[in-house]
Amino acid sequence: MKSEFNRSYSEVTDFFLLGFRTPPKLKIPLFLVFLLIYLVIVVGNTSLIVVINLDSRLHTPMYFFLRNLSYLDLCYSTVIAPKTLANFLSSENKISYSCCAAQFFFFALFVTTEGFLLAVMSFDRFLAICSPLLYSAHMSQKVCVRMVTGSYICGGINSIVQTGFTFSLRFCGQNRLDHFFCDVPALIKISCVDTFVNEIVLFILSALIIITTTTVILVSYAYILSTVLKIPSTQGRSKTFSTCGSHIAMVSLFYGTVFFMYAQPGAISAPEKNKIVAVFYTLVVSMLNPLIYSLRNRDVKDSVKRILYRKWSSH
Repeated sequence: MKSEFNRSYSEVTDFFLLGFRTPPKLKIPLFLVFLLIYLVIVVGNTSLIVVINLDSRLHTPMYFFLRNLSYLDLCYSTVIAPKTLANFLSSENKISYSCCAAQFFFFALFVTTEGFLLAVMSFDRFLAICSPLLYSAHMSQKVCVRMVTGSYICGGINSIVQTGFTFSLRFCGQNRLDHFFCDVPALIKISCVDTFVNEIVLFILSALIIITTTTVILVSYAYILSTVLKIPSTQGRSKTFSTCGSHIAMVSLFYGTVFFMYAQPGAISAPEKNKIVAVFYTLVVSMLNPLIYSLRNRDVKDSVKRILYRKWSSH
């Protein structure tokens, strides 16, 4: 009996991603929509990284963090999008066990790191607005690098733990994932062993990360709001708080979808809702980040104009 069980477990070398339950005639339109979204992600985030690199006026802590945010958006959407696009054009939708594990590991790494980086960015805004005279001393280049490195370390720890727990499960021949990429809820659902511990680990880690990072964000913005309300002029209050508008928008989108996906009991039993939510935090948020930061940010728009002017003047 034991040898037969082990043999059936060892046979699971591939997973089949069921993806979206749509009629065949909608596969090409969906492929084009996802392709357009991914192209906007690549062009938008790459452009923002290039603009920040080229303009020395943007070599500040705020834009250092924003450049890293764009890099993370580019990375974790690239972990998901190419395989998803290929599956729209394929009848098999197959992914190997090792590729599935790698996809999940890097996705968990980048998405967790982004959560911590958003918290770091809120702390940066708190220091810039509430302690402007000490800002340069507190946010030196060395401190900024350490904060980003710390975000990656936290993301790596979560990714290692989640990947280890998830891919230690046995699937016993069940290899049809009701998702468009390898994610914890879909993998737990098809396991043939008791997954109670895995679900508890998923819930506790996700809740811990979300509570920790959102606490930093909420406390930072509480102090920011208190400081802004003390500014006598309405124009001054509006100008100061507008520097935080883009970050607030992205935090709301990112944490709202991640909380719905991972930090609520019963999330594993709602695969169709999970797919829709997953589209938002894997692709749509990554697409909106550079658009919101560039359209709402005068410094970025002015930098683009200066770079284009220099380019045209050289010809």
